[in-house]
Amino acid sequence: MDQYKLKEYMAREPDAKLRDLVASLLYDEIVALRIAPGTRLNVNQIASSLGISRTPVAEAIAKLTDVGFVTTHPGQSGSYVLDLSLTDMISLYQVRSAIESEAAALAAYTASDADVRELTLLAEAFHDSVTRRDIRGMKETDMPFHRLLIDSCGNPYLKQSYELLLPKLTMYQSSMVEFIGKSGGENNPWMPSVKYNHTSIISAIRLRMPELARSSMAEHVSSSLAFTSLTGHGADPFAVVKGK
Repeated sequence: MDQYKLKEYMAREPDAKLRDLVASLLYDEIVALRIAPGTRLNVNQIASSLGISRTPVAEAIAKLTDVGFVTTHPGQSGSYVLDLSLTDMISLYQVRSAIESEAAALAAYTASDADVRELTLLAEAFHDSVTRRDIRGMKETDMPFHRLLIDSCGNPYLKQSYELLLPKLTMYQSSMVEFIGKSGGENNPWMPSVKYNHTSIISAIRLRMPELARSSMAEHVSSSLAFTSLTGHGADPFAVVKGK
């Protein structure tokens, strides 16, 4: 992360406030795991690398804290990127399965034809990206598929609940994409499930079969968790992401 990267963001959004641009830059670096989970964010160091003052950096970190990507630790000074662990992922995915499975079932009733078409395109693109080990393509199609599914379910309370999970869920999803792309995912027995789950879910929604959509989503969340678990070969797979 350097001042040249910040200039790219400034060129894209010339009217944006500097603190918002820095927040977007930090957000993207965190989600892409270029800033490792659990990292302490040093305001002075970040400001120096970007060639700006401390104030917009501190304000950007505060903004990321508000949305849940950055946290503080009791008894410790400073701000830290959310940490990841397999134990935490298991707990999170239990809740994720409940929310997204119900959303998939509701979407089979409520999703518009336009949403179904877009979900189908995203599912097909994700499958193609996994096949080609295209990390960028996977990241551009994975979370958008799930977000659109939630948005199309028609239940505002499910959407609100999902928003609470989103910061950590986004980071875990990014981690999984990294595992698929870089760590010999083809040798993982859960790879076929991961590759085809999105298309199975949207097929059920397109056929307006809510129970099948619910079970397909539950299977997807379960296989994603199993894939990540086996990636560690008995150890916590996120130790690799954190450079341990």
